[in-house]
This record gives sequence, C-alpha cells and structure tokens, in this order.
Amino acid sequence: MLETLPLGVLALGGAIILGLAIYAGWLLAKLRHQTKLQAAQMDAATKKRNLKIIESVDVIAMATLQEQCDLSEAAIRLFMIMDHLQGEKRVDYPTRYPALYELYDVVKDMPRGDARKAIDKKERMRDNMVRMKTEARLQQAIHTELEEILAFTGAKMTPIRTLAS
Repeated sequence: MLETLPLGVLALGGAIILGLAIYAGWLLAKLRHQTKLQAAQMDAATKKRNLKIIESVDVIAMATLQEQCDLSEAAIRLFMIMDHLQGEKRVDYPTRYPALYELYDVVKDMPRGDARKAIDKKERMRDNMVRMKTEARLQQAIHTELEEILAFTGAKMTPIRTLAS
C-alpha cells in the first residue's frame, strides 16, 4: 500500500495540474477573444467618429469653395476638426495642407467675436490688413488644397461655383 500511495499522489497531483492547465488555457482563449472584440469595437468607433468629422470637413471645404465661408474661418475650422481624425485617416495638416496651415497660423491668435469688438480700432484694422493680404496671397493654393481635401474625404458633391482662378 505504501508503494501505491506515492503513485496515487502523483496521479492526483498530475490530474490537478492538468485540470488547472486546461482551465488556464480556457481563460487565455477567452481573454484573447475579448481583446479581439474590444479592438473591433474600438476600430468601429474610430471609423464612425472619422466619418462624422469627414462630413463636417466636406461641408466646410464645399462652403469655402462656393464662397459661403471666408478662407480664414475655413482654415481655423478645418485645422481644428481635422486634428481629431484618427487611425488611417489621421492627417499631418501642416505638411499636407501648407497654405491652409500658413493662413491658420497667421489668424489663430487674432481675436474673434466679442473679443474682437473689445480691441482698439487700429489693431482691428491692422489684423484685417494682415489677414486679407495673407488670404489674397494664398487664395489659389488654398483653393487647390480644398479640392485635395474633398478628394481625400471622397466628397459626394462637387462645387457649383469655385473661387476665381
């Protein structure tokens, strides 16, 4: 009986270890499945968010090409919105759209709305002059970049009237 006791203990120990190994494998498989599911959900959420952003970008770009939105406002709005694109739609805005970024960089710190009304008239006129000169100088390049943005987003509409060439 003493000889079978160690063998029985070894068999019982082996069975316990085997059971724990199977359970650990099952838990690991379940964890991998959950990780894949979470990754798929995150990817779907990113795509959905990017789609909403792209729709806004389309509207702004189209409105600007149709002269319903001024270039400075478009540069600010496009930079702020496109900065939130994620995944494969992420854009290095300053590199990909240098004219829009240059205009954004010029006007980003200029007061707008009520803050603009509060500044001195000379300063407002100076800001207007800088903004208008920059817009005039970059107009054609921005026009081209807006069309590139519409191509990038896959815009479903085409502009009715574009800026003068």
